[in-house]
Amino acid sequence: MILSQLFPAFKTQIKRIACILLTLNFLILSGCKNARTNTEQIKLTLWHGINPPPNRDVFKTLTDKFNKTHPNIQIEPIYIGQPDQQLPKILTAIVGSAPPDLLWNVPTIAGKLAELNAIQPLENWLDKSPRKAEIYQSLFESMELGGHTWSIPLATNNAAVFYRPSLFKAAGIKQVPQNWEEFKQAARSLTRDTNGDCHPDRHGLVLSLGKGEWTVFTWLPFMFSAGGELLAGTPQTAVPQIDNPGSLAALELWSDLLKECSAILSAPERGYELDNFIVGKVAMQITGPWTLAQLQQSAIDYAVMPVPALKRPAAVVGGENIFLMKTSPEREKAALEFLEYAIGEEFQTAWAIGTGYLPINLKSRQSQNYRNFVEKNPVLRVFLEQMNSARSRPIISGYSRVSENLGRAIEATLLGRDPQDALKEAQQRLTLTLDIGKKVIDN
Repeated sequence: MILSQLFPAFKTQIKRIACILLTLNFLILSGCKNARTNTEQIKLTLWHGINPPPNRDVFKTLTDKFNKTHPNIQIEPIYIGQPDQQLPKILTAIVGSAPPDLLWNVPTIAGKLAELNAIQPLENWLDKSPRKAEIYQSLFESMELGGHTWSIPLATNNAAVFYRPSLFKAAGIKQVPQNWEEFKQAARSLTRDTNGDCHPDRHGLVLSLGKGEWTVFTWLPFMFSAGGELLAGTPQTAVPQIDNPGSLAALELWSDLLKECSAILSAPERGYELDNFIVGKVAMQITGPWTLAQLQQSAIDYAVMPVPALKRPAAVVGGENIFLMKTSPEREKAALEFLEYAIGEEFQTAWAIGTGYLPINLKSRQSQNYRNFVEKNPVLRVFLEQMNSARSRPIISGYSRVSENLGRAIEATLLGRDPQDALKEAQQRLTLTLDIGKKVIDN
């Protein structure tokens, strides 16, 4: 009787204990699962085309440092080749829904990537970040389009005129040219026929032959200095207008330098090569601070002057930006942590000192470490000063067409075509291309 009365109570107690144990076991397992989730590592891919290889090493060192201080986020830099190799890979990845998490590339592809709905706008994040106030003001033109911020700068530079002081001295030039007329006169004075065969053995300047982006990049400062613009109209209604008085003036300047035999053309699409400058066959060349290591190794004398001005000082922003690709909220949030690091003072100072690029961060520029670096490389002051008047190339979706047609006009002029005819033909071709594009979109 007593056992039969106790058994139901005992059975109930056993059930209660079992429930408690099951609950505890669930909580323990749940806690372990949450612990695994909290410490789970997110691996992010960053596609880039950083060159030369020593610059990739600098970038790898800096990403490794981020990875060590952010064990939950690991950045994997992946080299995808030079500019002509990159775009097909990028577009294939986007179409195949397998993009990288971050993309290092020229800012001029922003319009195309935004049109493809492949990148996330960054203004909501950047507006809340103290880093925004630290970015060079002139770089925002390369970041913003249609009310959105589509990328952030990682590395910047601009082009100026490198020259050989010893050759200037031998030619009796005591002051670097400030304007176009002085520039032409200096080129004449520097051009020499040293063996008397009526063919110059040394030219004042080398001009980049070709229709590629390098030629456009080195020519654009002259167009901007002459008051030219690549877009006409308001920001909301802007259309490409490469046929303008500033463009014509810049083409005529380059044409005049060739007609006077005071300039020589580079090999096709090789205007960045420094061989003739180093051996003294040309006295001036338009290039940027990324060449400092090569020039220092050559042991020649060199200096830098700003691009001579016509109506206003001008330079063109070079370098690359980083895009946040559309992936998942979790991955995008992790990628933003890296972006915060990449545009900060510490990263930018180390990157600038290690590569010769200019820091995009104003605090980095003012840091003692970078000031010491500039003291040892005083030619950098010209590039830093030019950032105050530097302009960015348009980041509209159709910029590749603008550049292609402008490049064709420059190339035709350098090969003897009348500058005005070359420019008008390029504008007509561009207008036709854009009209066809518009009809395709409308249909």
